Amino acid sequence: MNSVRRAEERDIPAVLNLLVQVNMVHHNGRPDLFKGPTTKYTAEELKAIFSKEETPVFVCTDEDDRVLGHGFCIMEQYGGQLMTERTTLYIDDICVDENARGQGVGRALYDHILDYAREAGCYNVTLNVWSCNPGAMAFYEKLGMVPYKIGMEKILK
Repeated sequence: MNSVRRAEERDIPAVLNLLVQVNMVHHNGRPDLFKGPTTKYTAEELKAIFSKEETPVFVCTDEDDRVLGHGFCIMEQYGGQLMTERTTLYIDDICVDENARGQGVGRALYDHILDYAREAGCYNVTLNVWSCNPGAMAFYEKLGMVPYKIGMEKILK
Protein backbone atom coordinates (compact mmCIF):
# COMPACT_ATOMS: atom_id res chain seq x y z
CA MET A 1 0.00 0.00 0.00
CA ASN A 2 1.35 3.44 -0.95
CA SER A 3 1.59 6.24 1.60
CA VAL A 4 2.46 9.94 1.48
CA ARG A 5 4.74 11.71 3.95
CA ARG A 6 7.03 14.73 4.19
CA ALA A 7 10.28 14.29 2.29
CA GLU A 8 13.35 13.56 4.41
CA GLU A 9 17.06 13.88 3.78
CA ARG A 10 17.30 10.14 3.02
CA ASP A 11 14.91 10.70 0.05
CA ILE A 12 17.26 13.10 -1.75
CA PRO A 13 18.78 10.55 -4.21
CA ALA A 14 15.32 9.35 -5.29
CA VAL A 15 13.98 12.91 -5.57
CA LEU A 16 16.99 13.91 -7.70
CA ASN A 17 16.17 11.01 -10.04
CA LEU A 18 12.56 12.19 -10.31
CA LEU A 19 13.70 15.75 -10.99
CA VAL A 20 15.70 14.49 -13.97
CA GLN A 21 12.61 12.65 -15.24
CA VAL A 22 10.39 15.73 -15.02
CA ASN A 23 13.11 17.85 -16.62
CA MET A 24 13.28 15.47 -19.55
CA VAL A 25 9.52 15.72 -20.11
CA HIS A 26 9.97 19.49 -20.40
CA HIS A 27 13.18 19.18 -22.45
CA ASN A 28 11.49 16.83 -24.91
CA GLY A 29 8.55 19.20 -25.23
CA ARG A 30 10.52 22.47 -25.35
CA PRO A 31 14.23 21.86 -26.07
CA ASP A 32 14.51 25.55 -26.90
CA LEU A 33 13.87 26.35 -23.22
CA PHE A 34 14.91 23.31 -21.18
CA LYS A 35 18.40 21.79 -21.14
CA GLY A 36 18.90 18.02 -21.34
CA PRO A 37 19.15 15.70 -18.35
CA THR A 38 19.68 17.85 -15.28
CA THR A 39 17.91 18.88 -12.11
CA LYS A 40 16.73 22.26 -10.93
CA TYR A 41 18.11 21.66 -7.43
CA THR A 42 21.30 20.21 -5.97
CA ALA A 43 21.32 17.80 -3.04
CA GLU A 44 22.29 20.66 -0.72
CA GLU A 45 19.47 22.84 -2.01
CA LEU A 46 17.00 19.99 -1.50
CA LYS A 47 18.20 19.56 2.07
CA ALA A 48 17.41 23.24 2.72
CA ILE A 49 14.04 23.10 0.94
CA PHE A 50 12.98 20.00 2.89
CA SER A 51 13.76 21.74 6.18
CA LYS A 52 11.58 24.82 5.60
CA GLU A 53 7.97 24.97 6.73
CA GLU A 54 7.02 27.31 3.86
CA THR A 55 8.29 24.86 1.19
CA PRO A 56 6.75 21.50 2.08
CA VAL A 57 7.81 18.59 -0.10
CA PHE A 58 5.90 15.32 0.01
CA VAL A 59 6.86 11.88 -1.27
CA CYS A 60 4.65 8.93 -2.06
CA THR A 61 6.31 5.66 -1.11
CA ASP A 62 5.53 1.98 -1.54
CA GLU A 63 5.38 -0.62 1.24
CA ASP A 64 9.21 -0.83 1.18
CA ASP A 65 9.48 2.99 1.57
CA ARG A 66 10.78 3.43 -1.99
CA VAL A 67 9.94 6.87 -3.38
CA LEU A 68 7.46 6.62 -6.27
CA GLY A 69 6.73 10.31 -6.68
CA HIS A 70 7.12 13.75 -5.17
CA GLY A 71 5.17 16.97 -4.75
CA PHE A 72 7.02 20.26 -4.18
CA CYS A 73 4.91 23.05 -2.71
CA ILE A 74 5.36 26.70 -1.76
CA MET A 75 3.17 28.58 0.70
CA GLU A 76 2.38 32.01 -0.79
CA GLN A 77 0.70 35.09 0.69
CA TYR A 78 -1.27 37.52 -1.45
CA GLY A 79 -3.00 40.76 -0.70
CA GLY A 80 -2.63 44.48 -0.70
CA GLN A 81 -4.22 47.34 -2.51
CA LEU A 82 -5.24 45.34 -5.59
CA MET A 83 -5.81 41.77 -4.40
CA THR A 84 -7.69 40.26 -1.48
CA GLU A 85 -5.69 38.78 1.39
CA ARG A 86 -5.26 35.05 1.00
CA THR A 87 -2.87 32.17 1.45
CA THR A 88 -2.24 29.89 -1.52
CA LEU A 89 -0.41 26.60 -1.64
CA TYR A 90 1.41 26.61 -4.97
CA ILE A 91 2.35 23.18 -6.34
CA ASP A 92 5.72 23.81 -7.91
CA ASP A 93 6.19 20.26 -9.15
CA ILE A 94 4.51 16.87 -9.05
CA CYS A 95 6.37 13.97 -10.58
CA VAL A 96 5.55 10.28 -10.60
CA ASP A 97 8.34 7.85 -11.46
CA GLU A 98 7.88 6.67 -15.03
CA ASN A 99 7.77 3.07 -13.74
CA ALA A 100 4.94 3.85 -11.29
CA ARG A 101 2.57 5.82 -13.52
CA GLY A 102 -1.05 4.72 -13.64
CA GLN A 103 -0.90 3.29 -10.09
CA GLY A 104 -2.57 6.17 -8.23
CA VAL A 105 0.67 7.80 -7.05
CA GLY A 106 -0.13 11.21 -8.55
CA ARG A 107 -3.65 11.13 -7.13
CA ALA A 108 -2.34 10.17 -3.67
CA LEU A 109 0.15 13.06 -3.73
CA TYR A 110 -2.47 15.53 -4.96
CA ASP A 111 -5.06 14.45 -2.37
CA HIS A 112 -2.46 14.72 0.40
CA ILE A 113 -1.46 18.20 -0.79
CA LEU A 114 -5.12 19.31 -0.79
CA ASP A 115 -5.59 18.01 2.76
CA TYR A 116 -2.40 19.78 3.86
CA ALA A 117 -3.59 23.05 2.27
CA ARG A 118 -7.01 22.80 3.94
CA GLU A 119 -5.42 22.16 7.34
CA ALA A 120 -3.11 25.15 6.81
CA GLY A 121 -6.11 27.40 6.09
CA CYS A 122 -5.26 28.03 2.43
CA TYR A 123 -7.80 29.66 0.16
CA ASN A 124 -6.71 27.64 -2.89
CA VAL A 125 -4.12 25.39 -4.47
CA THR A 126 -2.50 26.49 -7.73
CA LEU A 127 0.04 25.18 -10.22
CA ASN A 128 1.42 25.84 -13.67
CA VAL A 129 1.38 23.34 -16.54
CA TRP A 130 3.45 23.67 -19.69
CA SER A 131 1.33 23.36 -22.83
CA CYS A 132 3.94 20.89 -24.16
CA ASN A 133 2.80 18.46 -21.43
CA PRO A 134 -0.79 17.58 -22.38
CA GLY A 135 -0.72 14.45 -20.21
CA ALA A 136 -0.17 16.54 -17.08
CA MET A 137 -2.84 19.01 -18.16
CA ALA A 138 -5.37 16.19 -18.63
CA PHE A 139 -4.38 14.70 -15.26
CA TYR A 140 -4.98 17.97 -13.39
CA GLU A 141 -8.26 18.60 -15.20
CA LYS A 142 -9.39 15.07 -14.25
CA LEU A 143 -8.68 16.01 -10.62
CA GLY A 144 -11.00 19.02 -10.95
CA MET A 145 -8.49 21.81 -11.50
CA VAL A 146 -9.44 24.60 -13.89
CA PRO A 147 -7.34 27.29 -15.62
CA TYR A 148 -7.24 30.61 -13.78
CA LYS A 149 -4.63 32.42 -15.86
CA ILE A 150 -2.81 31.61 -19.07
CA GLY A 151 0.74 32.54 -20.09
CA MET A 152 1.38 33.33 -23.73
CA GLU A 153 4.49 33.89 -25.83
CA LYS A 154 5.76 34.98 -29.24
CA ILE A 155 9.13 33.47 -30.18
CA LEU A 156 11.28 36.06 -31.93
CA LYS A 157 13.85 33.81 -33.61
